[in-house]
Amino acid sequence: MTRSLLLLVLALASAPVIATAATGNYAERPEGKALLERLEKADGVDIDAARALLEDAKYQPKIVATMRKPAERTLTWADYRPIFLQPERARKGAAYIEEHRELFGRAVAKYGVPANIIAAIIGVETKYGAFLGRDRVLDALATLGFDYPERADYFIKELENFVVLCVEEDLACDREIGSYAGAMGLPQFMPSSYRAYAVDGNDNGKRDLWEEPADIIYSVANYLAEHGWARDESVALPAWIGSDKNLDKIERSKRKPAYRWDALDQLGVRVDDPPADDAQVGLLQFEGAQGTEYWLGLNNFFVITTYNHSPLYAMAVYQLGQEIAFARQNAALGGDTDR
Repeated sequence: MTRSLLLLVLALASAPVIATAATGNYAERPEGKALLERLEKADGVDIDAARALLEDAKYQPKIVATMRKPAERTLTWADYRPIFLQPERARKGAAYIEEHRELFGRAVAKYGVPANIIAAIIGVETKYGAFLGRDRVLDALATLGFDYPERADYFIKELENFVVLCVEEDLACDREIGSYAGAMGLPQFMPSSYRAYAVDGNDNGKRDLWEEPADIIYSVANYLAEHGWARDESVALPAWIGSDKNLDKIERSKRKPAYRWDALDQLGVRVDDPPADDAQVGLLQFEGAQGTEYWLGLNNFFVITTYNHSPLYAMAVYQLGQEIAFARQNAALGGDTDR
């Protein structure tokens, strides 16, 4: 049993009896018993400690309410962009890269993902660690796994990964705080992604996405590289419609490219620096502050959507990355980074 799980078992054994969660003791529900049976077969998992975690998990109705009405569904690009693109966030991103210049240099060389994109993801997710979430990961995953039928299978699996992850990385399962969906650390990895893609960047035998910059930076880069990031290629290009007679026929992309470039070109989409004819691309449409914006999404744009499925998110990461690069350039020249 790991130190953190042992302390939890002892604490729960000596704690006064309190009311169970609103929907009952998760360890006693059929799904909970099935989960414990699976965990009993996992290497290194103490089943008594795992059962204690399920018994300790608290139902959080506000999490279910948020999942059913996420703000992103109602936001336009005009609403979404200013949330994440401010001069201060870009300056902090530039400073974060400068503070960890050697780590970023090694990550870029190894994985091919630009420093400004890595920093932009950390900036969008947690403001470089300033806000890591407000919900206990255990409560979030249990609530969604047991009491959010729409995606119960997914979140039960994430809860299972979380318990195993706590053993692998010696995390304090009962105390870790994250997002309302159970994402953790500066890059906000879900437990399955943490287990699959987190990297021990400083070779100390642990993958710490809260405190170790090497692990954080390498892990974001590794995630994007594993999902197909193309080294030295663009993310998105501003586009316009040369002829709108086919505009209504063009499928708008969200998570995946829908066309080869030569097909979109024939349909009247134009960019200043066209990709190769056989490049897999998608036409993106956003309602911005100045009206409708069209963009050509390239491979790397859709790689970002594997991190978060929203095209608004991917565009925010891309544009914040551009602002971070601008801030770094201006800082090097001694200029003003505000625009």
